[in-house]
Amino acid sequence: MKILLTLLLALVSGMACAGEAPHAYWNSAIAAFEAADRANPPPPGAVLFIGSSSIEHWKSVAADFPEVKVINRGFGGSEIADSTWFAGRIVAPYHPRAIVMYAGDNDIYYGHTPQRVRDDFAAFVREVRSFDPGVPVAFVAIKPSVARRSLLPQIRQANALVREYAATQKGVTYVDVFTPMLGKDGRPQQKWFGPDGLHMNRSGYELWIGLLKPWVDAHGR
Repeated sequence: MKILLTLLLALVSGMACAGEAPHAYWNSAIAAFEAADRANPPPPGAVLFIGSSSIEHWKSVAADFPEVKVINRGFGGSEIADSTWFAGRIVAPYHPRAIVMYAGDNDIYYGHTPQRVRDDFAAFVREVRSFDPGVPVAFVAIKPSVARRSLLPQIRQANALVREYAATQKGVTYVDVFTPMLGKDGRPQQKWFGPDGLHMNRSGYELWIGLLKPWVDAHGR
C-alpha cells in the first residue's frame, strides 16, 4: 500500500510538472517583476499592459499615457497562455483598473491555430476576471510584421476570431492596429519596424498610442 501511495504521489507530481513545463522558462522574468514590486510597489488602480515583446519593449508606455497610471508586465517571446499561467503573480496583486494585452504573435509563429489564439485569449479573460470581476480588457490585434508576412493569413483569421469573441463579451474590446499598419497594397510596411522587421520602432508605437489612447483614457481614470 505504501509503495502504491508513493507511486501515485509521484504520478501526480509529474503531471503538475508537465503542466508547468511550457511556462517554466519565464519563472526568472516573473520573479524579477515580483522583486521590483517589493522594492517599488506599483500604483493601485493602474492600467496593466501585459503580453509579449511588443509590450516589453514599450519602455515609454507610462510617459505615452500620462493621464493614467500604468504598469508594464511584458515578457518577450511569451504566448497568451503564459500570461494566463502567471496571472496570479503579475495581474492579481495589482487589481488593475483595466488591462491591455498584446500577444498571439508568437502563438501563431509557434504553430498554434487561430482558433487556439481566440480560446487562449478567452481563457485569459476568465482568469483575470476571477480576481477582478468585470475588469475591462483590450486585445491589441496581432500586428502584420514584415518578418512574419508569410503568416498573414493565420494572423488575419486569429484577429477576426478574437474580434468576434470580443463582440460577445461585456467590457472586452478588440483594438485594430492590424489594418492601419498595412500599406495600400495590403502588405506589411517596413516603416513601422526596426531592422529585424519584427519589433516596432517609435513610429509603430506612435501609431498604437493614437489607436489605444481613447480606450486607455476612458477606462484608466
